[in-house]
Amino acid sequence: MTSQIFIIKTIEKLRKFKFLILLCGVIFAALLYFYSTNIAKTYTVTSSVFPLTSGPDKNSATSKISELLGGGGGTKSLTEEANVNIEEVGRSKKTREAVVSERLPEFNNKYIADLLYDEYNLHKKFYAPKLIKPATDSALIKEGALLLKSLYSVKFNKNNLLEITYTSTNEKLVTPISYVLIDKISRFYTELKVKKAQFDFDFTEKKVDSLDKVLNKYDKSIIKQNNTTLFVRPNKLEYVIPQENLQTEKIQVLAQRNGAASNREEALWRKQKVTPIIEILDKPDPPFVIGKPSKIIYIIVGFILGCILSSLLFLSGLIYRFINNLASEAIKEKLAEPKNNIAEETNVINNI
Repeated sequence: MTSQIFIIKTIEKLRKFKFLILLCGVIFAALLYFYSTNIAKTYTVTSSVFPLTSGPDKNSATSKISELLGGGGGTKSLTEEANVNIEEVGRSKKTREAVVSERLPEFNNKYIADLLYDEYNLHKKFYAPKLIKPATDSALIKEGALLLKSLYSVKFNKNNLLEITYTSTNEKLVTPISYVLIDKISRFYTELKVKKAQFDFDFTEKKVDSLDKVLNKYDKSIIKQNNTTLFVRPNKLEYVIPQENLQTEKIQVLAQRNGAASNREEALWRKQKVTPIIEILDKPDPPFVIGKPSKIIYIIVGFILGCILSSLLFLSGLIYRFINNLASEAIKEKLAEPKNNIAEETNVINNI
């Protein structure tokens, strides 16, 4: 069967079964239409919150103090260090577990994890297995944290506002869970900021004490040399052994000590000013963004899919014969090649 014959027969067959093909397309379109009506709506809300944090401040008072005390060049200011990333705090497992372990009074005081399980099983895909709730609360919270991970996002927008987006198939769950998310992210972030500020203060306090001890040693060494190397001459001129090396080292340590002292004041200031860091600008209240698949798209896709599948079904026999003929012709050509080669070799030998 040649390609031209195959194309002609294909067109004839499609004409013969065109009404059945169209009927199959309509049936598939109807099936996908009813499927789209059973897909649950999704409700999404985005909360815009403002984190009360500050970045590096080159004109801060502590930086000016450090410069005046001579420690600005040799010691790194604490404001130049990396801050705690609130996005990572919001996406962390600890935050998710804290959220799903909260109970909602408006839902019979159930765990949020329990409610997420109910929503998943209620609106799961027909081919997805039903999730069985763990027997213990700790296991329920861990598994619920995994379900929550795909339902929300935390990111900064171009205006440097933190956006917390939450999506649910239950309209009544969107607002309370969003508020719990904001509360937990704010609390954990504040705790980390306080902990870091306390660590910075303790570190700088120890460093200042250590440098003070070094300076005291230099002072004792200088006093000792002054007391043991004083020379008196008959003409009443007094002189001591030069102490340039000790003085130079003392000045270097003093500069480090001044820089550490300015960092200590900065750490103390940061520790005292840490406050709740989130102010809600856009509250997670209605109206929500409703997500619902377009029925028209499902109808069009179903009709096209039904026509293609039914056409392939009616043409399956013709396609099989065409492929079989191509394979048979290819095998015959392969088998004929050795005979032609033998005949050519025989003619060459006879000519010789």
